[in-house]
Amino acid sequence: MKNIEIDQRRALATPRGVGVAFPLYADRAENATLWDVEGREYIDFASGIAVLNTGHRHPKIQAAIEAQLDRFTHTAYQIVPYESYIALAERINALAPIDGLKKTAFFTTGAEAVENAVKIARAHTGRPAVLAFTGGFHGRTMMGMALTGKVVPYKVGFGPFPGDVHHAPFPSQLHGVSVDASLHAIDNLFKADVDPQRVAAIIVELVQGEGGFNVAPVEFVTKLRALCDAHRILLIADEVQTGFARTGKLFALEHYAVQADLITLAKSLAGGMPLSAVCGRAEVMDAPAPGGLGGTYAGNPLAVAAAHAVIDVIEEQDLCERSARLGARLAQFLGNERGRYPAIAEVRALGSMVAIECCDPASGKPDAEAAKRVQQQAIGQGLILLTCGVYGNVIRFLYPLTISDNQFEKALGIMRTAFANSFK
Repeated sequence: MKNIEIDQRRALATPRGVGVAFPLYADRAENATLWDVEGREYIDFASGIAVLNTGHRHPKIQAAIEAQLDRFTHTAYQIVPYESYIALAERINALAPIDGLKKTAFFTTGAEAVENAVKIARAHTGRPAVLAFTGGFHGRTMMGMALTGKVVPYKVGFGPFPGDVHHAPFPSQLHGVSVDASLHAIDNLFKADVDPQRVAAIIVELVQGEGGFNVAPVEFVTKLRALCDAHRILLIADEVQTGFARTGKLFALEHYAVQADLITLAKSLAGGMPLSAVCGRAEVMDAPAPGGLGGTYAGNPLAVAAAHAVIDVIEEQDLCERSARLGARLAQFLGNERGRYPAIAEVRALGSMVAIECCDPASGKPDAEAAKRVQQQAIGQGLILLTCGVYGNVIRFLYPLTISDNQFEKALGIMRTAFANSFK
């Protein structure tokens, strides 16, 4: 088979709304390496959009799925439950950085986790409104799109969206938004648009994913928690992309001296299997009545088995420490490259959640074309990179945390050449 032939079939058989980043088609993969149908080899610095922190086909995860496959594949947990679901909830409750009694419910996708977190928050508080941030990404469902702070391509043509969703600017030093400016904007919202006594929750990514890997300042998160406490608003930490060792901690929330009321989880939770979760304070999680939460495939037993293995692998291979070490190495490399190329306006990193933002050196304006050139140069040399950001000018690096040191250094060499060929 040829990539171009399959891509022609794709154009005829599937809608253009399901876009693909690269016209190459996967044949097999292992750890941080992917081979296409024509036998070309790639270093995968996308990881299925941060899903494969434990790499492609980790042997322990594969064995766990195979073992569960020999027992049963589906019962619908709400009809005939199974112990592994409860055991996984117990493990996440024990690990989540929230004090006191916690409970966890499982779903299928990150968007489902977000939708259910909003449902839980509204049920607990009896309030309808939700506050999110510009640049945030919370999914492609209707509530997910309403919460998402990026119009193109996620919201174009899909409105109207659910009401009582409000946005405030996310702090960004590069783009001139200070912590005080962001908090002042929330204060203005409370004065002009929504009574804080009607706000059920504030949802925030501690490191924005699709928004460009903007790291929430400690001061901002601390004051956000205080603001929530003052108005009895729940704080939801969207850890769909930041969770499971990506930031050098099991949860990004562990970098902050505050706690959330609810945490949404997905992506690397199950090492490539579809599974998401909401974990939170027990009295909050218990607000919906029986039957108010769930889903036909929610907490699928194969995915639950994979998630147990993911937690084991993270612990046994000390992937939090490895994430911090690899991220520091990459940030150092990118910092040096920034000194050579003014088009790299900023390097942002928290553990292995690392990105660069490209701007025109003369005007300082976001330069999406520069980011695309780097991406194309890299794929031509066998390195898969993703772009993101409100302006599409950010390159994010999402390698499996299990990548070998030699392969990691090879990827840095490819990047060095890609930068040299892309930046003038």
